[in-house]
Amino acid sequence: MSTLPEEIRTTARDHGATEVVFHSAVRPVETATLADLYEQAAAVAAGLRARGVGAGDVVAIQLPNWRECVVAHSAAWLLGTTVLPIVSIYGPSELSFILRQSAAKIYIGPRTWRGRDCLPLFDAASEIPTMQHLFVVDASGEASADQRTEFRELLDHDAAGFEPYTPASPAERALLVYTSGTTADPKGVQHSHTTLIAEVRSMEEHRGTGDEVSSLAAFPSGHIAGVLGILRLLGRGATTVLMDAWDPAVAAELVSSYRIESSAGAPIHLAGILEAADRAGLDVSSLTEYTTGAANVAAELIRRADGFGVHAFRCYGSTEHPTISSGSTDDPLDKRANTDGRITPGTEVLIVDDNDRPVEPGVDGEILCRGPEQFLGYTDATLDTTSFAGGWFRTGDVGNLDADGYLTITDRKKDIIVRGGENISSKEVEDTLLSHPAVAEAAAVGMPDERYGEKVCVFVVLRNGGHLDLDGIRDHFTGAGLARQKMPERLEVVDVLPRTASGKVRKPELRAQIRELLAQA
Repeated sequence: MSTLPEEIRTTARDHGATEVVFHSAVRPVETATLADLYEQAAAVAAGLRARGVGAGDVVAIQLPNWRECVVAHSAAWLLGTTVLPIVSIYGPSELSFILRQSAAKIYIGPRTWRGRDCLPLFDAASEIPTMQHLFVVDASGEASADQRTEFRELLDHDAAGFEPYTPASPAERALLVYTSGTTADPKGVQHSHTTLIAEVRSMEEHRGTGDEVSSLAAFPSGHIAGVLGILRLLGRGATTVLMDAWDPAVAAELVSSYRIESSAGAPIHLAGILEAADRAGLDVSSLTEYTTGAANVAAELIRRADGFGVHAFRCYGSTEHPTISSGSTDDPLDKRANTDGRITPGTEVLIVDDNDRPVEPGVDGEILCRGPEQFLGYTDATLDTTSFAGGWFRTGDVGNLDADGYLTITDRKKDIIVRGGENISSKEVEDTLLSHPAVAEAAAVGMPDERYGEKVCVFVVLRNGGHLDLDGIRDHFTGAGLARQKMPERLEVVDVLPRTASGKVRKPELRAQIRELLAQA
C-alpha cells in the first residue's frame, strides 16, 4: 500500500501539467499546475523542517480553498505530520478546544476572511501550551513578528534538495478531523495513509471514473469531504476548480465555462446551481456526475437535475467512514432519487435491531459498518468503547437494504442537526440556550428545509416571567462566541417538553410536531 507522500510526488511527476484553478470571492483568480503546487509544497515543507517540525507533529490549517491551503496540506503530508484541517467558520472557543486536545504545534490561518478579523484566532492559538509557530496568510503590518510569521516566508526555502518523509507504515496517522456529534465538544477523528487512500480508490472503482474527469470543489477543507477533494485533485489528471466561498451563480458559471464534469455538495449546493443556471440560461449538462448528501436529499431535486442533463445521485457516509454507500451515473433514476446507493467496494454493512440482531432486507435497523477506509479511532479513546460492536462501527443512523442491495437512510439515533452539510450538536445549542436567564428547559431538533436539508429549531420552556424571541437568541449566541450557523432559526415556546419515563426528551415527538407545524403553514 502506498503512502500520501508517494502519491503526491508521483502525481506531480506524471500529471505535472494538470491545472488547478483557485476561484475566490476576495482574490483574483489563480491558476497553477500540479508541478507548481508540488514545488511550493516542498519549499514550505523544507521551511517547516528547518523550524523543527517533523513526523508525528500536528499541523492545524484553518484556511479557505486558496492555493496556500492546498500547498499547506501537501507540505504537511510530505513532512509526515498529521494534518488538522479546521472549519473556517469556527471561532476562538471552538478553535481553542481543538488545538488544545490535539496538541497542535503549528497553526496556519488567514489575517482576514470575508470581512472578519482573524487575529482573535491567532490570539487563541498562541495560548495553547504545545503551540510553537503561527503562520499568517495575507498578513497585514499589524501582525507581531515575534508571534506570527507570514506564510509566504516559507516559500523562500529551497525545494530542490527536499526529500519527503517515508512513513514506516501506511498505518501511521495522517489526518485528524474534528466533527460535531452528539456531544457538545467536537470529536477528533483519526485517519491513516491507508484509510485515506482506500477511500479514494474505492470511489474510483465504485463509480468507474478515473482521474481524467474535471471537477468543481466547493467543500472547505475543515470537512472530510473538503480534505478528500484536496486529495483527489493532488491525484487527478484533469482540471480542478476550487471555490473559497459558495455562490450558486458563480458555481453555475464555472461549470458552464470550464465544462466541469464532476462535483459534490449538500442539497443546497445542487439546488443553487440548477436555479442559477435556469435564471441565466447556462448550459450545465457537462456536469454528468454530481454527488449529494450530508443532509436530507429530496427525491424531486435529483429528478429536477436530470432535466438539466445533470446526473445526480445520493451518497452516505461520515467523517469516521467517509463513503459507506453511493449511487452512480449508471443507476436508474428511481434508485438515484430514492436511495443512498449501493455499498462501496471494500465496505461491509450490517443492519441490526435494538438487540444487535441482523434484520431482514427492507426492514429498518441501526447501520453498522466496517472496511479499509474506516478511521483509526477517536482522540478521546473513551468514545471508542461505545462506538464499536465486535469490530463494527455504530453509525447511529437507521436505514434498510432493499432486495437490489441499495441502502436507504430513514432516520438517525444520534442527535445531530445537519444544516447545509454542517453537523451541529443539539447539545451544544441546548447548553447555550440554558445559559440564558430566561430559559428553564430547552431542546433542539432539526426541522426540514428544502434548501438546507435541515435548520435549527428549538423548543423552550421559559422561567416564570421570562421572555425570549429570536433576536434575543441571536444576541445570546453571538455573545457566547458560537458560529452563526448554529443559531436557532425557529423558536417554539412550550409549557412542557415531552419526556420518557427516565426523563429523556422525546426528540422524535418534537420532530413530528415541527413537521406538522410546517405542513400547516
